[in-house]
Amino acid sequence: MITGIQLRQNMVILFRGDPHRLLSVQHLALQNRRGMIITKLRNLKTGTGYEHRFQSEDKLERVVLEPRQMEYLYRDEDQFWFMDTQTYEQIGLGKDVIGEVVDYLLLNTQVTINYCKGVPLDIELPLTVKLKVTETEPNLKGATATASPKAATLETGLVIQVPRFIEIGNTVEVDTREGKYLSRA
Repeated sequence: MITGIQLRQNMVILFRGDPHRLLSVQHLALQNRRGMIITKLRNLKTGTGYEHRFQSEDKLERVVLEPRQMEYLYRDEDQFWFMDTQTYEQIGLGKDVIGEVVDYLLLNTQVTINYCKGVPLDIELPLTVKLKVTETEPNLKGATATASPKAATLETGLVIQVPRFIEIGNTVEVDTREGKYLSRA
């Protein structure tokens, strides 16, 4: 058990019967009141996110995760198959566990799957991935990096905003936390 004051970003706690990842934690100390911790949580079972305020003396249970390095192999209808890089054991996960991670998965992508008591809870992607642009507006002559962005569809189906000079066939680097364009790769 931990107290509210010990909460940190990316920690996983048991809250309302389900494991939740703390996306952000802000400690707030008011003059004549008790300390308050404002958090953004994501339920690891349902994928829903919301804000919650904890008191500094609230008791919470910390969930211990078992991370395993996995490699994405392929998709079979509604199952996504991963292989443990240590034991070569293969597991299939449904879209309910995968969630929005599917937008960044390419064959042979290395990911970390976090387990709790033998059950996979969530997937951690690398901070950036390189994806090929499959559809976008034509390049405008004289466009620069400071021009207004345009929409581009990537090879996984993800649609992001990119600078005007990006063309079909270019490979771009994407931040997996925010889903934003970083650079041309």
